[in-house]
Amino acid sequence: MFEKKLALHETMEFHEVINFMTTSLLKSKLSQGVVFDDDLRALLDKNVKLSTPALQAMIKLYSKSELEY
Repeated sequence: MFEKKLALHETMEFHEVINFMTTSLLKSKLSQGVVFDDDLRALLDKNVKLSTPALQAMIKLYSKSELEY
């Protein structure tokens, strides 16, 4: 049958979201080392734990794009 692929506009949207999530994840990871408030550190840790698998799933879906690398 037909293999489902992302359309060009979906690919571009995914690219933007993945870039944003990657930047946010990096900032959270870097901030964990310099934050002294326990509540804020716990929030950053939760963000890292939730964002990592979500980002990996999005990258897997992004691989179905129509773009040539």
